Amino acid sequence: MTTTTMTAGAVPQDDKKMGEESLAPQQTRIMDPWSYLFAWLGGCVSIGTFTVGSGLVGTLNLLQTVVAITIGCTVIGVALMINGRAGHKYGIPFMVQARAAFGFSGTRLPALVRSVPAIVWYGFQSWIGAGALNLVSETMFGYSNIWVFFIGFQFLQIGLSVLGFHGIKWLENIGAVFIVGALIYMFFSVIDQYGAQISANLIETEGTWGAPFWGGTMLFLGVYSTMMLNVSDYSRELQHRVGSVRQVVIYANSILPATLFMGLIGLMVSSATGEVDPIKVFSSAVDNPILLVVTLLFIAFAQVTTNILNNVVPPAYAMMDVFKLSFKSAAVIVGLLAFATFPWLLVRDESAAGLGLFIRTYSAFLGPIFAILVVDYYVIRRQTLNLDHHYDAEGPYRGWNPAAVIATVVGVIVALIFSGISWYASLIPAGVTYWLLMRHLPSAQRFRA
Repeated sequence: MTTTTMTAGAVPQDDKKMGEESLAPQQTRIMDPWSYLFAWLGGCVSIGTFTVGSGLVGTLNLLQTVVAITIGCTVIGVALMINGRAGHKYGIPFMVQARAAFGFSGTRLPALVRSVPAIVWYGFQSWIGAGALNLVSETMFGYSNIWVFFIGFQFLQIGLSVLGFHGIKWLENIGAVFIVGALIYMFFSVIDQYGAQISANLIETEGTWGAPFWGGTMLFLGVYSTMMLNVSDYSRELQHRVGSVRQVVIYANSILPATLFMGLIGLMVSSATGEVDPIKVFSSAVDNPILLVVTLLFIAFAQVTTNILNNVVPPAYAMMDVFKLSFKSAAVIVGLLAFATFPWLLVRDESAAGLGLFIRTYSAFLGPIFAILVVDYYVIRRQTLNLDHHYDAEGPYRGWNPAAVIATVVGVIVALIFSGISWYASLIPAGVTYWLLMRHLPSAQRFRA
C-alpha cells in the first residue's frame, strides 16, 4: 500500500466501541470466521427467497431447484469474495472503495442504487415481521392490531441498529441456532403436511434444464446481488488471517442453507397449496398452536437479522458519506425512512406488478456497477490502493468519472434487453466499456468536477 501523510478522514480506526462505525480504514476486526458465517446466515434468511421459490412452481422440479440454488449460491460466494477483497485488505467500506471508479461526487450513483432498495425492503420486511407478531398475539391473547406491532417492531429494529457491528455480531451469533433449528423444523413439517402433493408436483414432474433453469439460478443470485456491491462494508470487519478461499467457503456455506431451506419451502408449499404469503402458509400448515407461535416468531426474528445487516448498514454508510452524519444518526434516519415506503401498500396483491417492475429496474444497475468496481480494483489498480487519494476530496478522484457513468449506462441497457439473465448479461459489456474508456481517456479527463 502506498501512503504518505494521511488526511484526517484516512486515519485508521484502531478501536471501535458499540455503535461507533466510521468510514475510516478499519483496523479492529471484530468478526472471526464463525461470527462472520453466522452473521451471513442470519442476514440471508429472506422472505424474498421464499417468494422466489414460489415463483418456480411449474418451471423446475425439486432436483433442478436444488441444483439452481447451489449454483447461484456458489456464484454469490465467489462474487462476494472478489468484490470484498478491497474492504478486507484495506479496511475501507463500499462508499470509499467506489471513489476510485466513480469519484467523490460520482459515488452518489452506486449509493442510490444500493440504498433505495435497501430502505424499501426494510419497510416491506418490517411489515411482514409485524404481521407475524400480530398473529402470535392474536393466537395467544386474542389481541390484534397490526399498526401497534409495526410501529413497535420498527422502533425495536432502530434501537438494535444503532449498536453497529458489535450488535450485529451478537444478534446474529445468538440467533443462528434458533434460525437453523426453525428452518429444519419448517422444512420437515411442510414435507409431512404436503408430502403427497410435493411428490406429484415436484419429484415426478419433468421440469427443464434449459434457459428457465439458468434463469432460476439468476433469481436466487438476484436476491443477494445488492450485497455484492457493498460487501466491503462487511469484509472490513473480518479478521485479516481469513484467506480468499476460506472466504468463499464462508459465504457459500452461510448463504446456501438459508437459501436452500427458504427457497424449497416456498416451492413446495406453493406447489401444494397455491399460496405465496408465508404467514398465511404457516398459519394454515401448522396445526399445533405452540409450534405455530414458534414458526411465526422465527419469521419475525428473520426480518430483524436480515434488516439490521443488509438494509440498515448500506444506506447508513451512504448518508455518513454524503451528509457527514454519525452512524447512529444515519441508522435512525434509515429506520424512519422505512415508514415512508408505505409497506402496507406494497404487500397488496395488486401491488405485485409495480413491485416487480421496481425490482427489475434497480437490478439492472447491480451487475454493471459490480463489474466496474471489480475491473477498477483488479485491472486498473492491480489490487493496490493509495488511501490518501480515497480520502482526499480535492485529490485525483474529485468530482465524477465519465467512464464509470457511461459504462453503467451501457450495462443497464444490456441488462434490460436480457432481463431474464440481467446480472450475467451486463457484466462483460459494462466491464469492457469501463476498461476501454479508462485505458484511452487521458488522465486529466478521467475525473471531472
